[in-house]
Amino acid sequence: MEITIRPRRLRTDPVRRALVRETRINKSALILPLFIREGKGIQEDIPSLEGQKRYSPDLLPYALETVIKAGIKNILLFGIPLTKDGVGSGAYAENGVVQQAVRAAKKNFPEISVITDVCLCEYTDHGHCGLLKGDTVDNDATLPLLAQTALSHVEAGADIVAPSDMMDGRVNVIRQVLDRAGFTDKAIMSYAVKYASAFYGPFREAAGSAPAFGDRKSYQMDYHNGREAVKEAGLDIAEGADILMVKPALSYLDVVSDLKARFHLPLAAYSVSGEYAMIKAAARAGLIDEAAMVCETAASVFRAGADILITYYALEIAQFIDEGRIG
Repeated sequence: MEITIRPRRLRTDPVRRALVRETRINKSALILPLFIREGKGIQEDIPSLEGQKRYSPDLLPYALETVIKAGIKNILLFGIPLTKDGVGSGAYAENGVVQQAVRAAKKNFPEISVITDVCLCEYTDHGHCGLLKGDTVDNDATLPLLAQTALSHVEAGADIVAPSDMMDGRVNVIRQVLDRAGFTDKAIMSYAVKYASAFYGPFREAAGSAPAFGDRKSYQMDYHNGREAVKEAGLDIAEGADILMVKPALSYLDVVSDLKARFHLPLAAYSVSGEYAMIKAAARAGLIDEAAMVCETAASVFRAGADILITYYALEIAQFIDEGRIG
């Protein structure tokens, strides 16, 4: 039988290409990280993250006007306190920097979904994610403080708390504390799979959270490991996580795909500061088309199986969706 090879006509027209597109992206799946610095009247550039800024809580609503106008309805807040101590007390202070920012955001834009990072590294004078016992992070002693931090965020009005510390058992403790306080409707987005990655450098400068000594390999994951990701995600689900996260994104798309195939919770991927900085640097050097690279990398994350993308490029991606370049 003779077979006639016909042209793939759907490729010739952009409208028809979009009609059969397998991976679709919309603004509701984007989360924009924001850095909040304690004080007043602060709006400053972040040298390590070109195009990103730190805001004080009183100026956060000004920044959110642009976010809302772009169609982004989800933000993830990271706090930078004025003072730090050995127990990270600024993380769970009633009037801490994140707590102030949450109140300001929800007062001015009640429709926005406010997610808060729950960790101690930005608040401890040693820069580690938990309390220390000698030179070692004390996992169990850290758990109550993480739960106290999450509770203070929710009491301020946060919609979702996102523990990023990687302490064993923290999702369980946070869930119990929130439930006992009557916040059974508040969700936990767990950094279930957070690798000890070289891609975090620009963030640590932006948030002032680099460890004063050693590293975080004892509680973050070895990037050689894939099966461990499945184990960690399963444990967090059992403890009460509502959303799973993989961090970083681009170097771990295989992990995103694996978790999507195995579990049925919403799955987020965090395109981290190093990924953002690399694209910015290459674009500045004239080596790439920045917009095209942003669209392609974002699509790859969703194609791998992510339902949610946390990205410093959220505003730009929203614009590209409006322009029909992606989505």
